[in-house]
Amino acid sequence: MAVVTPRVFVSHLSGIAVFDPNGDQVGRLRDLVAMLRVGARPPRLLGLVVEVVSRRRIFLPMTRVTGVESGQVITTGVVNMRRFEQRASETLVLGELLDRRVRLVETGEEVTVLDIGITQLPARRDWEIDKVFVRKGKGGALRRKGEALTVEWSAVTGFSREEHGQGAENLLATFEQLRPADLAGVLHHLSPKRRAEVAAALADDRLADVLEELPEDDQIEIIGKLKEERAADVLEAMDPDDAADLLSELPEEEKERLLALMRPEEAADVRRLMAYEERTAGGLMTTEPIVLRPDATVADALARVRDPDLSPSLAAQVYVCRPPDETPTGKYLGLVHFQRLLRDPPFTLVSSIADTDLPALRPDTPLPELTSYLATYNMVSAPVVDESGSLLGAVTVDDVLDHLLPDDWREREMLGEATAGVSAGYPGKAGHGR
Repeated sequence: MAVVTPRVFVSHLSGIAVFDPNGDQVGRLRDLVAMLRVGARPPRLLGLVVEVVSRRRIFLPMTRVTGVESGQVITTGVVNMRRFEQRASETLVLGELLDRRVRLVETGEEVTVLDIGITQLPARRDWEIDKVFVRKGKGGALRRKGEALTVEWSAVTGFSREEHGQGAENLLATFEQLRPADLAGVLHHLSPKRRAEVAAALADDRLADVLEELPEDDQIEIIGKLKEERAADVLEAMDPDDAADLLSELPEEEKERLLALMRPEEAADVRRLMAYEERTAGGLMTTEPIVLRPDATVADALARVRDPDLSPSLAAQVYVCRPPDETPTGKYLGLVHFQRLLRDPPFTLVSSIADTDLPALRPDTPLPELTSYLATYNMVSAPVVDESGSLLGAVTVDDVLDHLLPDDWREREMLGEATAGVSAGYPGKAGHGR
């Protein structure tokens, strides 16, 4: 027997877990699919877009939803694992309706859509959109000063037309807690128009993190639609090695214009990385490892490691070098693993506990030798040193894996293709077409 839900606002559904009747998690809800109807008739909710464990996005018809309650969705347990593809007649509720500018039928006043209310029809498994939460006043940063109200779907007009310059703040609010890789998946599945609007609304640091997780084609498309000054700011916020990879795919003139707009010190790091062959230690390294002087203490090192902006692989060890402290440094003396930092007193000098026996990599070390090095010494990152003994950077295992996997691995992962465990993770769930 279906559980009747009086009304649910879709912003509360983003990312919630979807379970089968046995309590096994099928995936997480990423969007809702609706069909707009002629006139003022409320749109019918066709189904949910659910991201399963393999990151494949599938379509779950509302007729297979038995309950939406307590922050979860319960299904009949029959799931079609075929990848979701949006049809021309379908509208994504989160991706396309939030932040839209529409008009109140009674007054003609323009309002911004903040949320959408859905309700289950009595004695049926059909759902429809019945309420719209809107805010009066102009869109943008000041819109929160306007009056907010909830109105019937029939009380607004303007959903059926394509809107240029649609905002993205409320859509982003529904995905605020997503990791960069998961938000990248959201962007990848949006239309090019909405993808550009969402990218424009993201903060530079957040967009930089997301770009690093997107397939190459999406990266180029998004950077190409940003104003050049903004694009340069985002490139500065990216890890230098990722920025170098992205810039190397752009036409020469565009690449030089963006480099000229970047801060000189940031551009210098990127240019230095672009000078190395792609599948070598120099081409894969980051120029921003944790560098400490010999007179630094364990307490100093731990303070640097605590930086939340550091990736786990970069925070796994610190590099002891003579001044200057930024790459290329003075003479490289050795490295200290994070575990060793935890075992020694805070006042201990890092130079006294540095591992000086581990050989460093040369920037021309090819990828096969690099992978063997990491495997042999059980490392998650490795120092790259030039002929004079200066530290140039560090190669992390995530960048190595990025180049060992097929070129289109990010896109294949987002589409859920060629991933083991799609069927194994959900035994006995038969596939039914839409």
